[in-house]
Amino acid sequence: MFSFYHLPTMLKLNRIHHIAIICADYQKSKHFYSEILGLKIVREVYREARDSYKLDLEVGGLYQIELFSFPNPPERRSGPEAVGLRHLAFEVDNVEASAAYIKAQSIAIEPIRIDEFTGKRFTFFADPDGLPIEFYEK
Repeated sequence: MFSFYHLPTMLKLNRIHHIAIICADYQKSKHFYSEILGLKIVREVYREARDSYKLDLEVGGLYQIELFSFPNPPERRSGPEAVGLRHLAFEVDNVEASAAYIKAQSIAIEPIRIDEFTGKRFTFFADPDGLPIEFYEK
């Protein structure tokens, strides 16, 4: 018999387990996340029944990003001000050096700005499908 007595009084979330991203061109996105951003590939599987790849990527020693491919996914509706995920942010030690590296990969990147509330430097660029990605200085 179920009892409400054992329910916690407050929800406890430990950490973000993963972020799932659906891409239009799997090979292009796999290259971007693993080769350009340097995320470690943990596991790659092809799911025949769904004609879909799933790539597990590790960020900073933790498994955190799942990259999915599906046949003909719809495009992102609009820019970062649309309802839903606004952007994906990565902490970096040096935002200037990280931005220079992204520029050297022939990827457009915004000028570095300063967060008016924290005084930290940050910048934005986009993944191959236009998902905004932020570098935020440690």
